Amino acid sequence: MSERASESSALDGRVAVVTGAGRGIGAGIARLLAARGAAVVVNDLGVELDGSGADTGPAAQVVDEITAAGGTAIADGADVSDAEQAEALVRTAVEKFGKLDVLVNVAGILRDRMIFNLSEQEWDDVIRVHLKGHFNTTKPAAAYWREQRNPEGHYRLINFTSVSGLHGAPGQPNYAAAKMGIVGLTYSCANALGRYGVTANAISPGAATRMTASIPGERRAGTSAGNDERSPDNIAPIVGYIASEASDWLTGQVVGARGYEVHLYNTPAPIRHVVSANPWEPERLADLVERTFKPAVAPNGR
Repeated sequence: MSERASESSALDGRVAVVTGAGRGIGAGIARLLAARGAAVVVNDLGVELDGSGADTGPAAQVVDEITAAGGTAIADGADVSDAEQAEALVRTAVEKFGKLDVLVNVAGILRDRMIFNLSEQEWDDVIRVHLKGHFNTTKPAAAYWREQRNPEGHYRLINFTSVSGLHGAPGQPNYAAAKMGIVGLTYSCANALGRYGVTANAISPGAATRMTASIPGERRAGTSAGNDERSPDNIAPIVGYIASEASDWLTGQVVGARGYEVHLYNTPAPIRHVVSANPWEPERLADLVERTFKPAVAPNGR
């Protein structure tokens, strides 16, 4: 078999659910997984960027593109922020295609404000769609994988975080909090589900999408949709690899993908410490913290 033919069939027989797959990054992932042999449930509620409205058109269009290219896919309009609908989404994959191997959580919305202008509703809406949405799909998928009792199942949970959380975007406190919550959820699932043949990883993407287009121009240099390097389709290849059986070695990690580069983030670990044999004296602790921690945080002494 040629290398090209081997690559095109790398996901043969696998079944994937991709949320938020009607546009942008999710659509690119759905198309690539299908092109590489997977049967794909293309989930998208079809909402506007702020979460309003609903339209089955985007998901159906992606399915049409996949089937026209010879792939296998069905459209699904479940709202992942609703637990019952999310559970039904997972059940759809199993009922239509006989199993579920891969869950890719991409769906999300934006309600950007500075923290002092952010309403409680704007906070709740973003947390509900992103963080709760990831939970709502992950729980039934994890329950299904646990029921299989197959430590060699090569099951994949692929979540989506963001540099907004990893680096702390000032105008997105709700989005940043949700995306860092997803990192914690991913770490937890990696530790909990490994015995059932599941790996769990998070992708931090960088691409020109509806979301980046909504960010003020001065805060998003170089994100023109006309720039191929910023195409959302560039996120799909690393997701395709992680979705394959070859990636069993990779779990509990955050992987960045931007343009033509892919990078691995470090996992949080203590970098410096101070210790005392007795209860801390405040003045001594302050002195030790400044002398030990400050050079790492403020190397120029500021």
